Amino acid sequence: MKRGLFKKKHTISKNPQRNLVTFTDSNSIISEQFRTVRTNINFSLPDKELKSIVITSSTPGEGKSTNAANIAVVFAQEGKKVLLVDADMRKPTIHYTFQLQNSLGLSNVLANRNNLVKVIQESFIYKLHIITSGPIPPNPTELLLSKNMDFFIEEMKKKYDVIIFDAPPVLSVSDPQILAHKCDGTLLIINTGVTEKENVMKAKEILLSTHAKLLGVILNNYKLTESHYHYQTNYKYE
Repeated sequence: MKRGLFKKKHTISKNPQRNLVTFTDSNSIISEQFRTVRTNINFSLPDKELKSIVITSSTPGEGKSTNAANIAVVFAQEGKKVLLVDADMRKPTIHYTFQLQNSLGLSNVLANRNNLVKVIQESFIYKLHIITSGPIPPNPTELLLSKNMDFFIEEMKKKYDVIIFDAPPVLSVSDPQILAHKCDGTLLIINTGVTEKENVMKAKEILLSTHAKLLGVILNNYKLTESHYHYQTNYKYE
């Protein structure tokens, strides 16, 4: 590999388990909401196997990566073998969240079809494996369009029950459109009270234009009423 082909990345974060409420506070009402999302995903396509899921947003800063990580965790907690892939090869964050090295990852696999075993990393969550973005490439869109990407998805489907892709925002680049077309379903994250309705509708149109299966939307930072908290306090799983 030629030097200079990939941009140098930052070192791992000193903040472990960043925003992983499903791991740090599994009895919280937010964790329960993520379990509800998991249930809805499981029943969203009853007549079709749903193994590869894209998590994206319309614009940056809506919480797509945090949602992707927590959704991956609740699937693993259900007992499924889960692979979380950081497919945001422009502004990756998954390696920060799980405190993993990022010297090898998705970009290496797609550029050179590296040995997949070398890029799969174990996390501190049982049954949850991670593939980080790898070094930032100059051509993320072309890599996602490649046959190597098709091969990668099919191979991972043989090894895992659920594959979660953290994708870039829809209105920023075309990467999520490509992923949504290749995968079984897509979830759109909306930052409540911040994301403009026009941007949401535009993102939805773009995704549907690629014949993506839009499973639904997740309202991030939605303020629950006091009754929700009261119910959660008085109702616990045995």
